[in-house]
Amino acid sequence: MAQAGPQADRPLSPHLQIYKPMLTTIMSILHRLTGMALYAGSLLVAWWLLAAASGPQYYNFVSGLADTIFGRIVLFAYTWALIHHMLGGIRHFIWDTGSGFELPTVELMARATIIGSLGLTALIWAVALTMTGGL
Repeated sequence: MAQAGPQADRPLSPHLQIYKPMLTTIMSILHRLTGMALYAGSLLVAWWLLAAASGPQYYNFVSGLADTIFGRIVLFAYTWALIHHMLGGIRHFIWDTGSGFELPTVELMARATIIGSLGLTALIWAVALTMTGGL
């Protein structure tokens, strides 16, 4: 049986202190974070649907909360998380086919996911605000 003695000074795992964050690392973390945000946002969508089923008074209350500045920020963030996670899923689907593993292609798809998610979110909100008469 091994004896329990003083701990030997061992090097720590070279995690974030050593390695430079790469775009693909950040995208992996963002994909996980947006997935978690979608769980919370889906609870808000369920709450809104329950309010719609409960009657006009409670629906107006929930819609009023969504119509505040904070509510709009939450809805904008939920829209971005949804689009970003979807584009990340498409990127992973392309990898599942065995394509896109060349480093320039990986970088291109990561940048396209970021730019595409921001652009599509802005487009969706521009159309929605135009159709509803603005802020």
